[in-house]
Amino acid sequence: MKLGSARMPLVFTLAFRNLFHDRLRFIATVIGIVFSIVLVTVQMGLYLGFGRTVTTMIDHAAADLWIVPRGTKCFEDPSLLDAHERYRALAINGVAEAIPVVIGFADWRMPSGATTPVFVIGSDLRSGGLQPWNLVEGRIEALSTPRAVAVDQSYFDRLGISGMGATAEIRQQLVRVAAVTSGIRSFTTTPFVFMDVNRARAHTGVPSSKATYFLIRLSPDTDLDHVRSQLMSNIPDVEVLTPAEFRERSRTFWLFGTGAGAALFAGALLGVIVGTVIVAQTLYSSTKEHLNEFATLRAIGSSRRYIYKVIVWQALLSAVIGFSLAALIGAAIVQLTAATALPIVITPGLIVGLFLLTVVMCVGSAIAAIIQVTRVDPAIAFTR
Repeated sequence: MKLGSARMPLVFTLAFRNLFHDRLRFIATVIGIVFSIVLVTVQMGLYLGFGRTVTTMIDHAAADLWIVPRGTKCFEDPSLLDAHERYRALAINGVAEAIPVVIGFADWRMPSGATTPVFVIGSDLRSGGLQPWNLVEGRIEALSTPRAVAVDQSYFDRLGISGMGATAEIRQQLVRVAAVTSGIRSFTTTPFVFMDVNRARAHTGVPSSKATYFLIRLSPDTDLDHVRSQLMSNIPDVEVLTPAEFRERSRTFWLFGTGAGAALFAGALLGVIVGTVIVAQTLYSSTKEHLNEFATLRAIGSSRRYIYKVIVWQALLSAVIGFSLAALIGAAIVQLTAATALPIVITPGLIVGLFLLTVVMCVGSAIAAIIQVTRVDPAIAFTR
């Protein structure tokens, strides 16, 4: 067999012809691989997307350290700190700013009279801290004006508003949309509402002497570990976390503390099992159908190793074709979910991992076929 001027290896030619001899069986094999890899892609993509979504507020907060109530499991945990502890933090050498953040759930009352829950996030807007990002209308400075809030445009229908200047009520207090963001979505589907920290206290019922978190910013050339130990020594009943530690704690809680991660991994494992079984069955049936041909190869002097190569090449061809189709479907799914509350994320590392998984799955499936060939007697080639 020739392709242009290059001669294809005979082992590849045999594998190719065996694989495509029964096209219906080959299609069934590819469908099994594609189903398996797409399922694994979706499950792992959801895992990565979920892990990013649950830490989006931590990722966008301008902080070197977080002071959180002891036992805080995730960002959405609405425990409270004494606001006076902020002054203890500021008294430590190397602490430039201690920015209070207040979070909490509240009811949003639409102009129509209907209500929906929202998640309020308040920060000291003059100091930065945790501000809305991806602004498409309005400015951050506008949130300092009375009753001003920022919401994401994807939640307009949910909040019963049409855009900039729209009004509603939170805890019987009037609010007005003064800024609009794009793409700040909650994995719980509860809309985020950003505002000034003092207004957030009023809308969530948090006393003026309390805050949920303090975002610590350090002076230049400050030893973070030293300041952290000082904060833990001077402020009782709190934890002082780096952004990476708080991010990992939140991700661990939502993925494993709630069982969501286990469900995603179980789905991925199911995909691998289904794909492996389908490919193994197909390769086994194909090998059994061609036992006489393999016996002939043995009779004319081909080694077992050579025949094993033919079977492995069949598995590799199936893997490459199946993975290519699965990758195209996966890319389409990523585009379709990009604007949803829980997008599927596919990274280059995941792509490489999925390809290796496909190869391992298919080559591993070839073991059943190889075992069948080891039992073939070359003499049957002369009894046909």
